[in-house]
Amino acid sequence: MSCDRPRLRSLLFVPGTRTDLLPKAVASGADAVILDLEDAVTAAGRPSALAQVAHAVEQRTAHDHPALFVRVKPLKGWAAVEDLRAVVGPGLAGLMLPKIASPDDVRFADQMLTWCEREQGLREGHLALVPLLESASALHAAYACAAASPRVAYTGAVAGAGGDVERALGYRWSTEGTETQALRSRVLLDVRAAGAPHPVAGLWTRIGDLDGLRAFATGSRALGYTGMLAIHPSHVPVINEAFSATADEFARARRLLDAFDQARRDGVGALDFEGDMVDEAMVTTARQLLERG
Repeated sequence: MSCDRPRLRSLLFVPGTRTDLLPKAVASGADAVILDLEDAVTAAGRPSALAQVAHAVEQRTAHDHPALFVRVKPLKGWAAVEDLRAVVGPGLAGLMLPKIASPDDVRFADQMLTWCEREQGLREGHLALVPLLESASALHAAYACAAASPRVAYTGAVAGAGGDVERALGYRWSTEGTETQALRSRVLLDVRAAGAPHPVAGLWTRIGDLDGLRAFATGSRALGYTGMLAIHPSHVPVINEAFSATADEFARARRLLDAFDQARRDGVGALDFEGDMVDEAMVTTARQLLERG
């Protein structure tokens, strides 16, 4: 099921109390918008925010762009299903689940979403799950968390400055990101092995430091991530560029396929292409890049 979900380069947070900012978020070019009902909402403002978010979901269809997600509060028992019932609808692409502790949390959320989908007449599996691995135990169990439900497509190591992950692991964040590279690499391997096709990284909290953002996003893409969370509209173009193939990469892929097709017609299985030895594996990678477009 998760392999059918689209790749998302940029996932932009919008406070659940400020759904009036949705047009600006859409105009930013983000592939997905996350309406936040967790950190961005006080206890007193929660009923109003929940109503705003529910209304925003009602105004959308499953085919609207960007994809719409909601970050809910941690799910603590079946009483939380009322919040889910308020926001689940055809226009919702999925839920972001904060503070995951174990695969049991993912399985529980999967059960609740299945119940909500049936109530709304939606196809089972319509909604994606984005588990946020924000504790040492969850990061250690990244494979099991990602494998706990076929809904999981966009999870990864969301390691930034001053957040839950820094506090849980005790690293000292730097703009170079070297202290989290090993973590991001290991979690990436785990979630890829579990079958999550579009792992997402993050966060970059320095709003005005676009050069730092570009370096961090490019480094995460080099590791194998396909997208990144964003906290400000100005970050979206930088992130989209970092997680997109360049015109030169597309052109080289087309030349490679042309050269390989000619080599096969000549009965050659591998060839020297622009200084690189190329075989079927490299051709498959090039073809995938062009199909992803």
